[in-house]
Amino acid sequence: MLVSLVACLAIGYVAGSLPWGLWLGRTLRGVDVRTLGSGNLGATNVYRSLGPGIGIATLVLDIAKGALPVTLVPGLPLAAAFPGGPEWCRIAVALAAIAGHMFTFLAGFRGGKGVATTAGVLLALAPVAFLAFTVVFLTTLALTRYVSLGSMLGAIAFATALGFLAPGGVRSPTFAFGVLVALLVIARHRDNLLRLARGEERRFTFRRGREDASAQKEGVRR
Repeated sequence: MLVSLVACLAIGYVAGSLPWGLWLGRTLRGVDVRTLGSGNLGATNVYRSLGPGIGIATLVLDIAKGALPVTLVPGLPLAAAFPGGPEWCRIAVALAAIAGHMFTFLAGFRGGKGVATTAGVLLALAPVAFLAFTVVFLTTLALTRYVSLGSMLGAIAFATALGFLAPGGVRSPTFAFGVLVALLVIARHRDNLLRLARGEERRFTFRRGREDASAQKEGVRR
């Protein structure tokens, strides 16, 4: 059991740790995205700093690194002896993938805020509840243009939906996972919450602003 537990967690963590924003920025633009914008490795900062092409690619890859391990690992032979069975295996791998993105060992344990990878995890774990996350996220983004606010409210909506949809309701391990994920997403956005309270949070735009372009040039000079 211990070997199965460690192996599944390790696969989830390593998959989540793949810093696609960092790698794509270095490969395609010769810059370290950690020196640009917010310094975050997530898709939002990559989009703002390096443009929509690299930003969208980062988004897709970050979603995939959450969805694929949660989908595939529980079916592997090494997962057969996982404590608690397949449901607990999926939850454990999901948490490991999110932790890998937030604290990637491939980038000095400095990762992203986990939103895209969390979205991939939620999609694989509970597709119907993920729809609630998507609707709330997109609606909030459309109304406010705050990615951070949409991410937090979407995570809360996902956890709430699981309370109604998960087998066992609020007593199920999957619901507990949803609550934990919502708390993690909120905790990772604590700085955004402070900026929102002060009215200083940046709104998302499909165009890169002058500030982002200047930041990119500065990053190239470094």
